[in-house]
Amino acid sequence: MKDKLHFTSLLIAFILFVGCNPKSDVYKATDFGAIANGKTVNTEAIQRAIDACNEGGGGTVILDKGDYVSGTLLLKDKVTLHIAEDAQLIGSSNPLDYQSIDTFTDATGQKRGNCLIGAKNATNIAVTGKGTIDGNGEAFLAKNIKAKIKELNLAQTEGFGSNRPFLLRFVNSSQIKVQDVHLRQPAAWTCHFYQSNDILVENVSIYSHAHKNNDGIDLDSSYDAIIKNCDINTGDDAICIKTTSPKPTYNVQVSDCRLRSDWGSIKFGTESMGDMYNIDITNCQIYDTKGGGIKVLSVDGANIHDVTIDGIQMDRVDMPIFIRLGERLRTYRNAEKQEVGSITDVIIKNVKGSARALDSSRVNPPSGILMTGTPNHKIGKILLENIELELPGGGIEEHTMATVAEDETRYPEFSFFTVLPAYGLYGRHIENLQTNNVVFTLNGTDKRESQVLVDTHTTLSE
Repeated sequence: MKDKLHFTSLLIAFILFVGCNPKSDVYKATDFGAIANGKTVNTEAIQRAIDACNEGGGGTVILDKGDYVSGTLLLKDKVTLHIAEDAQLIGSSNPLDYQSIDTFTDATGQKRGNCLIGAKNATNIAVTGKGTIDGNGEAFLAKNIKAKIKELNLAQTEGFGSNRPFLLRFVNSSQIKVQDVHLRQPAAWTCHFYQSNDILVENVSIYSHAHKNNDGIDLDSSYDAIIKNCDINTGDDAICIKTTSPKPTYNVQVSDCRLRSDWGSIKFGTESMGDMYNIDITNCQIYDTKGGGIKVLSVDGANIHDVTIDGIQMDRVDMPIFIRLGERLRTYRNAEKQEVGSITDVIIKNVKGSARALDSSRVNPPSGILMTGTPNHKIGKILLENIELELPGGGIEEHTMATVAEDETRYPEFSFFTVLPAYGLYGRHIENLQTNNVVFTLNGTDKRESQVLVDTHTTLSE
């Protein structure tokens, strides 16, 4: 009897222990064999932790103190990858350590799809923490790829390292959160969302100058997305709304971001097969940007409409506003060619700032705003309101007679149009341009007009 009571007591104690200590939903990568020494390639170990987390019903995989080298990691349903503040995830220098998900060819003709962190057909996933994810993008420079080929003693080298990995890539996924992390130096784009939805990117810092095509955040044929309180410094586009498929990008909110870029801080396109609409961008600072502050480009068939850009501070920005409707009609992912698209119901208001100094502008002398459709396809309704731009001047008499090429099918870059006959606003082929309190201030002399309009109907907004 005594033994029976003792056994019963032990059983009750065990039941209470299990009830008070449910299975943990935290999975440390080191418990699965990861070694944070900055040398060991931990792809398999970290992936084991992700898989176990998913199979256990979801939770958080933690990379804590140390430097973890890895190749492609694939997130799965209900898994959060957390990079602790004293931890760093570093991309492997070996191209063979990466996987391609949903391979495609981008606008530059380069094959894409490799990534450091990826997800396909996943839901309720996240990348969080105050640590750093470093793509080690310099490893994919031509000189370093040659050295890697020699190190690995490879016989077949064609295409080796050409599919440069993105840092984060989400494909056909939903309920995605990227929060607090420091994203650095990928070999290609930093954070790409393709045909995904329910996206939050918050309090993220991006520094991307290790290679070329170093975009910051790309929303591509995706919807229901919020980007806020981010600090982005990139060699290519900082925040890019695009569509490399006929599916649209829509319901997007961007707010309170600090942006710097060598090619465009806020950009729509150039990949623009699907429509883009219901997009609000507010309270952002753009600074030291060489390739355009705000760029709205439909050249592959996209109908861009219901866009509001409000409350933008610009400092030292080359071509503050550039809007282009073109007829390039490039296709991606074996989709059929689209008809020429449209740009209408775009509001840009409460913008204040300065163009770059004269000696550093890509076009010399620079201008403030360029908007152009084509002779057969006009831009629709555009509202410019409360815009104050400070410009360096520098236009001489011969610039007043400058000819602006149509270039309907060319890549849409403002610098290709060279010097404009207006230092403030040049508008062409626009059905309804509404302006209210648009002011240009010169720091030097300029022989050009402040505004030149061609084939454009204008009204003052109420």
